[in-house]
Amino acid sequence: MSFVRTYTRPKVFGVTVVAALVLGALLGFAAKQGNQKWLANSLDTIGSVFTSLLQFAVIPLVFTAIVVGITSLRDLGGSRKAARLGGKTVMWFALTSLIAVLIGIAVAAIIRPGAGVHVTPPKAAVDKLAARPPGSWDTILKGLVPDNLFSAFAEGKVLQVVFVALLIGLAAYSLGEKAAPFVAFNRSVFDIVQKVLSWVILLAPIGVLGLIGHAFATYGNSFVRPLFSLIVATYVGTLLVLFVVYPVLLRFVGKVSPARFFAKGWTAIQFAFVSRSSGATLPLSRQAVVDLGVDRGYAGFAVPLGSTTKMDGCAAVYPAVATIFIANLFGIQLSVWQYVAIVAVAVFGALATAGTTGWFTMLTLTLSVLNFPPETIALGVAVVYGIDPILDMMRTATNVAGQMVVPVLVARSEGMIDDEVLHAPAPTPQLAAA
Repeated sequence: MSFVRTYTRPKVFGVTVVAALVLGALLGFAAKQGNQKWLANSLDTIGSVFTSLLQFAVIPLVFTAIVVGITSLRDLGGSRKAARLGGKTVMWFALTSLIAVLIGIAVAAIIRPGAGVHVTPPKAAVDKLAARPPGSWDTILKGLVPDNLFSAFAEGKVLQVVFVALLIGLAAYSLGEKAAPFVAFNRSVFDIVQKVLSWVILLAPIGVLGLIGHAFATYGNSFVRPLFSLIVATYVGTLLVLFVVYPVLLRFVGKVSPARFFAKGWTAIQFAFVSRSSGATLPLSRQAVVDLGVDRGYAGFAVPLGSTTKMDGCAAVYPAVATIFIANLFGIQLSVWQYVAIVAVAVFGALATAGTTGWFTMLTLTLSVLNFPPETIALGVAVVYGIDPILDMMRTATNVAGQMVVPVLVARSEGMIDDEVLHAPAPTPQLAAA
């Protein structure tokens, strides 16, 4: 058996990733303690190159996946059924976001992250974040429509790309056979980008070594230790959603064994944890949903849409936990209506999370809606920014799991799950076939 086939087995790949994570933390800690700037810079370069390799493929992947996914709905029973599937998908997106944000609030209320903590964020982090526009409803609406067709792609604005893809996909759907050559072209581009991304995925252990190593080399224990309560609250909240809420929904709504779901979806969840990118995980999560018996046409629509708009970790659990953390940090007592506002933003503001800076947009949007003073928002976000890589891994893993759960629930309600495929072993090695 070749090295590649052995390496890409989910269990072998998982052990390799964990080993790289531990080694990266040790190297980063050594660089911090020994003031080895060359090592810190090397780790930063490794992590940055890996991230760039992932991100350059995300824009064409998301666009082509949505266009192909929408046009694939034609084969599922006509426009009425397509509209019903879209409506149910969005409904479950909102409902699971509601459950996730309520769990985030409950966990933060019990753990009380930030209470009694005194932290001064690095000046460089404050200055960097001050230059970024905060989240607001006005910003979201203005940023939805690109100035021209190509600017969204050139500037890497994922939300605008999603908007354009939805419009073009709907137009191609309505044109039917006239748009067949265009759809075929997009399907070919999707397959090509997916193959390129599958090669990049194999570099994940090297990438996570650099990303985690750089985080430890930059911040070390001195900054992480005071924020431990925020880390614990975020992980507890996301783990409850991942291993309690989703399994309950799968068992009683989707009529799918949670154990079978995780067996077929674990590779995608694991890679999401490593890459911190729902878009980069799209080929794996889409294939996992198909392996769970969901109709390929519907999976091709729901999973790409979810990869940019369905983020229970980044858009629901985390904004709730981080907002309460910042409130506790600065001694702000939240009212009942402010808690209601946190819930509302999580449910209706999910589109703001499209792209790699979604957590920042959602958190600043939530803090602005609660009418926190601008200086409190700036300092609070700068504090949590320091440990964001540690938080983002678990948030993204939860995001991707939710993006796979919802299509299963909707497909079961529409009788679109093939139980023979569901109960059949997943193709292996999954990574090599991504």
